[in-house]
Amino acid sequence: MAKQERGNVWLAAAGLVVNEKSEWLVVKKRYGGLKGKWSLPAGFVMQNETIDQAVVREVKEETGIDCEVLGMIGFRSGVIREGISDNMAIFLLKTRDEGRAFDVQLSELYEAAWLSPEQLAKDQDVSVMLHEMASYVVEEGFQSIEDVDPGEVFGYTAYKLFFKKQ
Repeated sequence: MAKQERGNVWLAAAGLVVNEKSEWLVVKKRYGGLKGKWSLPAGFVMQNETIDQAVVREVKEETGIDCEVLGMIGFRSGVIREGISDNMAIFLLKTRDEGRAFDVQLSELYEAAWLSPEQLAKDQDVSVMLHEMASYVVEEGFQSIEDVDPGEVFGYTAYKLFFKKQ
């Protein structure tokens, strides 16, 4: 999605996929501020999808791995050059096909790998967000509440809530 199509409020989704060995699925980007750094598979939400649909799509596009959302574990928000609100929801996902080989989107990525949080915490080539995440327990998150109807007056074609279980 081109920058001009996003306007001045950006919404993206990133996925933390954890395998049976507690390793994280990470990718090395070919462009932008994350060029050459490990980060989570991520991308912008399209107008015809919910944010959790976007994260599943992005993980699949970038790595070839099919996933399902377990819950939202974080949210990043910032303002770029006092003119663009840049927002990203971070989701915990599980793979539907453990052991599948990567099908890396080489137009955007150098590579994909399964790395432990301990490896990522020590690596110099890690995004700031991922480095911070490696220091926290992130495998418990906000749970999805589906089949909620806010009323026809809003005109939603898809609607979900995410809250932390007590």
